[in-house]
Amino acid sequence: MATVKLTTELFKEQVFDYTKGQEWNFKGDKPAIIDFYADWCGPCQMVAPIFEELSEEYADDVVIYKLDTEVEQELSAAFRIRSIPSILFIPKDGQPKMQMGALPKEALKEIIETELLSTKEA
Repeated sequence: MATVKLTTELFKEQVFDYTKGQEWNFKGDKPAIIDFYADWCGPCQMVAPIFEELSEEYADDVVIYKLDTEVEQELSAAFRIRSIPSILFIPKDGQPKMQMGALPKEALKEIIETELLSTKEA
């Protein structure tokens, strides 16, 4: 499964409908990652293939979304995105965590394993 291009409408359907409440209520059935990016962003272009690889490696366990901050400005504003890339890690249960900046593949894998999948067995 490749990364999923995320729109505001898809976000409201599959992740969280922020128009219906302020308290985080994740709708997904497995953990997710949202890569907030822009086409003109050099670091974003560097991590894009890493997210594609991770989406294949963790296809059964994690959904990886890509959100173009230039196109989806409402959603970018809702998350107060000030710099890109920004990466939102969403566990199945619990609060999401935002990470600013490009991360190497090993760091992303470690976050997936410890923050997103370790609670899966609990």
